Amino acid sequence: MSTQNLPGQRGEHGEEIRVQRGMFGAANGGDTTGYGGLVRSVRLPGAATRPYGGPGGEAAYGSFDEVADELEGALEEQGLLPDNAIEKTVVDRGELTFHIAREHLVLVARTLRDDPALRFELCTGVSGVHYPGDKGRELHAVYHLRSLTHGRLLRLEVSAPDSDPHIPSLVAVYPTNDWHERETYDFFGIVFDGHPALTRIMMPDDWQGFPQRKDYPLGGIPVEYKGAQIPAPDQRRSYS
Repeated sequence: MSTQNLPGQRGEHGEEIRVQRGMFGAANGGDTTGYGGLVRSVRLPGAATRPYGGPGGEAAYGSFDEVADELEGALEEQGLLPDNAIEKTVVDRGELTFHIAREHLVLVARTLRDDPALRFELCTGVSGVHYPGDKGRELHAVYHLRSLTHGRLLRLEVSAPDSDPHIPSLVAVYPTNDWHERETYDFFGIVFDGHPALTRIMMPDDWQGFPQRKDYPLGGIPVEYKGAQIPAPDQRRSYS
């Protein structure tokens, strides 16, 4: 098998959360990709070290360092130690992500929005992610922020355990997150505390479970198609 056909690797860097067998982790004969013998480490990117550089990947002091400096300074001015709010800073594939302790998420977001040197006025939404192997922080919420004033992009990432899936709502800071938080709640079960009306918007109100979690069964119903009966996905193949 040629190495150029393999998925992108992080080498030994970052945090290993599981070892995956096959292309998608399929089991019980369900892997139809031809990569059933593939074994690889699944890793989350680790913390970056300064200088962070910039969007082009420059090694020298760049715009990512400026954003980090301004954010840390603005938090200190409000009496909050940056290390208590920012769990780690990640620069991966030319993108900047601050991992934020959930109890400080609202303050950090408001600081990013309002500080004149930062001015991240726009949040384009929140994405849910489920990493069952990331023990104690299985659920992640990822916010995508844009500064129209300074022409910059960054992400905030917050984690919570399956056993306590609560993250503060950012609707009061970025009102456009209203529907995005509802959708993330609907599909991942992340409870956004303080949301003005957290309800399901895709699935029925009495639906059991959260369909986009990795451990959710495929489910489905049989479908008739041109006289043939197509079985539900969970009856066609099994995934681990």
